[in-house]
Amino acid sequence: MNTGNLLELNNISVVYSDVIQVLKGVSLRVEKNRIVSLLGSNGAGKTTTLKAISGLLKPENGKVTDGSIVYDGVPVQNLSPEEITRLGIIQVLEGRQPFKYLTIEENLRVGTATRWTKPYRKDLEMVYDYFPALTKRRKSLAGYCSGGELQMVVMGRALMAHPKLLLLDEPSLGLAPLVVKEIFRIIRRINEEQGTTIILVEQNANMALQIAHYGYVMENGKIVMEGGVEDLKENPDVKEFYLGVSAGGAARSYRDVKSYKRRKRWL
Repeated sequence: MNTGNLLELNNISVVYSDVIQVLKGVSLRVEKNRIVSLLGSNGAGKTTTLKAISGLLKPENGKVTDGSIVYDGVPVQNLSPEEITRLGIIQVLEGRQPFKYLTIEENLRVGTATRWTKPYRKDLEMVYDYFPALTKRRKSLAGYCSGGELQMVVMGRALMAHPKLLLLDEPSLGLAPLVVKEIFRIIRRINEEQGTTIILVEQNANMALQIAHYGYVMENGKIVMEGGVEDLKENPDVKEFYLGVSAGGAARSYRDVKSYKRRKRWL
């Protein structure tokens, strides 16, 4: 295995309830200390890919039926979420589910539960440094937080677990543009300062490609395109259907999908 790769998905297929195939031969590589973005429309298989990595397919009666997932040289496909978490893979789920009846600080401390030793003061200081908006609210119940504050809480809780690989699922979903910019700025800081490897699933392709080093595009359970972010930004199909800009630079609607499908033999 390439020593630069922290994670490798090798031709994996995922099936739910023994009958519903969601992923069909997905392969991707994630280098250490990099941000890799996984782009695609709703239903493309992005979240399922994250759950295959984190072990969260199991509670949903899903499993990897073919291929392998190798993390830091160790096969991890179909291990339990607890085993995978202990290896340093932490997923931040879409939907921002905090413990509503705990304070923000108590929610953050939950993140230390995966570690053998739990000195958490320095970790709290780190989280409050990344998310200063939480400092004033630290004693407030999480159930009264705004959407942006909740996103900060669940990301901060993940950082408390000292992740080696952080999986972020739609961190911008439903947030105001200014909050989205702040969240993505913090994601970049975490990568640069902590050396945390990050896989970012995101429909906001503009923001994702600003902070990622490499990207994959998924359609219908398959990887259909990959490349460095500068190459993806210049790709005419990515421009039209993910960045919303046509070849002539004008804004683009999704109505002309048929021409996209004609150009894409795999669809």
